[in-house]
Amino acid sequence: MGTRPEILFPLFAPLETLSGIGPRTAQSLGAIDISIPRDLVLTLPQSGIRRVQVGSIYEIPLPATLTLEIIVQRHIVPPARGRPHRIEVEDLDGNRFFLVYFHARGDYLDRLLPVGQHRTVSGKVELYDGIAQMTHPDHVLKAADVSDLRAFEPIYPLTHGVTQKTMSKAVLASLDRTPEFAEWIDLSLREKNTWPDWHTALALAHDPQAMEDLSENTPPRRRLAYDELFAHQLTLALARAARRDKPGKASMGTGKLTDPVLAELPYRPTSAQLRAISEIAGDLRSVKRMNRLLQGDVGAGKTLVALVAMLIVVEAGGQAVLMAPTEVLARQHFESLREMSAHTDLRIEVLTGRDKGKVRTEKLSGLATGDINILVGTHAVFQKDVHFQDLRLSVIDEQHRFGVRERMQLGQKGQGVDVLVMTATPIPRSLALASYGDMDVSILDEKPAGRQPITTALISGSRLDEVIAHMAGALDAGHQAYWVCPLIEESETLELTAAEERFKALRARFGEDAVALVHGQMPPEEKDEAMAGFQSGARKILVATTVIEVGVDVPNASIMVIEGAERFGLAQLHQLRGRVGRGSAKSSCLLMYTSPLGETAKRRLELMRETQDGFRIAEVDLEMRGAGDVIGTAQSGLPRFRIADLEHQAGLMEIARDDARALLTKDPELNTARGQAARVLLWLMGQDQAIRLISVG
Repeated sequence: MGTRPEILFPLFAPLETLSGIGPRTAQSLGAIDISIPRDLVLTLPQSGIRRVQVGSIYEIPLPATLTLEIIVQRHIVPPARGRPHRIEVEDLDGNRFFLVYFHARGDYLDRLLPVGQHRTVSGKVELYDGIAQMTHPDHVLKAADVSDLRAFEPIYPLTHGVTQKTMSKAVLASLDRTPEFAEWIDLSLREKNTWPDWHTALALAHDPQAMEDLSENTPPRRRLAYDELFAHQLTLALARAARRDKPGKASMGTGKLTDPVLAELPYRPTSAQLRAISEIAGDLRSVKRMNRLLQGDVGAGKTLVALVAMLIVVEAGGQAVLMAPTEVLARQHFESLREMSAHTDLRIEVLTGRDKGKVRTEKLSGLATGDINILVGTHAVFQKDVHFQDLRLSVIDEQHRFGVRERMQLGQKGQGVDVLVMTATPIPRSLALASYGDMDVSILDEKPAGRQPITTALISGSRLDEVIAHMAGALDAGHQAYWVCPLIEESETLELTAAEERFKALRARFGEDAVALVHGQMPPEEKDEAMAGFQSGARKILVATTVIEVGVDVPNASIMVIEGAERFGLAQLHQLRGRVGRGSAKSSCLLMYTSPLGETAKRRLELMRETQDGFRIAEVDLEMRGAGDVIGTAQSGLPRFRIADLEHQAGLMEIARDDARALLTKDPELNTARGQAARVLLWLMGQDQAIRLISVG
């Protein structure tokens, strides 16, 4: 794998090698993800204090942060424990005021501020009962040290046990040992953006002269953000190149299965579907391995595109697998694929953790002999005893929960497997690039013919009776309804109680057999049974916690009631609403909220009423909540950046991706001068997995 370049050793040394940092401070810094000097230089100040030098404390209106020379008059020792130690001082105009210290030892303060001596103090001065006082001055300096005081002092993020002074000192010590590196950014790009070199950018970012220097749009900060994004995109581009270099299999379709399936469809595919199919077919024809993301809004018809991709592979003599995150979804995909291909001799099977004994053995044998053409399954497909005769395509549904590594593992079930990842979560472009920058992207941005627009209404929870009456009308007309219960973050027990109460109330109103209940704590068998009852139409209403948000398809359901809608995020509301409007009936989504509505919640619900465009909703969601929350950082494999800000620097991510791909096209081994500099950047940013992908010479 090669070893870390020597030039980086000083930045990767233990924190204790910096003066003033002992084991305890090092441990405290670990709490904010700082474990080596490199982390300190990449932790930029988040605000600043302007220190105004004055002759008298009354020169400017109080309260204010002032720096002034004083003469120490007397120490007033606290009469009891817990009372402050007060020091009376005088400015050069003869105005008296107090310096106040809590919990400080008297002998320490006597040495710091000896009576009769001149000192310069800096800190916030406030009036307390008409008397001016400065509590815990930020700085107390002798005349000789006054020149060290900065007119604008950067403020760093802190953690328990670390002071601003310790942090500043540690950052400066880390900057002192930061070497100058060869440039890894394309020079014309640097000139065009008037970015400084890395070393200068760091020095400027850590030495702001005014508040505006802390903006993410200053050239030094943009440059440093770009370095992080470029290292990340270079890693993804290397992963992509490594995958493409491994030979795949070319799969040429014959039309034997795809033609009859497309001919039997009740509607014509949208132009977006046809475009995606042709992009995928092109990938499958090539011996390079496909790694494509199929991103479509709720109900844009991804299943058809995935089926055609799988049929092409089967026509060419191979097998395909479709992986879904839950058993309910796997069975549903299985049913809809079977239905779409009913008039072909295709053999499709479903494999979940529930298949045991003889049934499982038969399915495994069918896969190994190639009798089964398409397998639909949950993560059970990953198990060691699952062998295919000739697996050529893996389709992964709704797995924005898979990072790059897991996607790479999937390809190991066959020789050079092509990968298609589907998501119904519209992800803003910058986040799609961060999570899926190693993939090619096809977007389905049209709704298939026959899809009804959904009317969305906001209704106060106090009008529950009207909602139930509206629902009764739809049920009388032969339709079905979803009722989603509020999300209670504090407690699953409360959430469950709310769902059970609503279930009982609706059963009392519409009859014992009319209502089914689904929640996250049910055993899978019961959950499947409840869903099946609703899918078959035996049950008219499905009361649920959010377990139904992804992928459930009941065309006869035309009403979605979301109780406590203000508690849900935009993406969730959009996913839930997409469960209706799947048949020919006019559908509605009723967002019930509890008054009064907060400003943010109101904006979210109004946006839901205004638009059904998932991509627009996702962009607003990103602005309102920030990147980590939009796709759940814990699960998303979304990288964490120290400087770059995905919400506000989306454009940089795109430039970084294009630049990384261009560099690797010209210099796949990273052997040119710029390539060697880029290797140093990858080490600097801790992208070790990328380094494994290149033969480091």
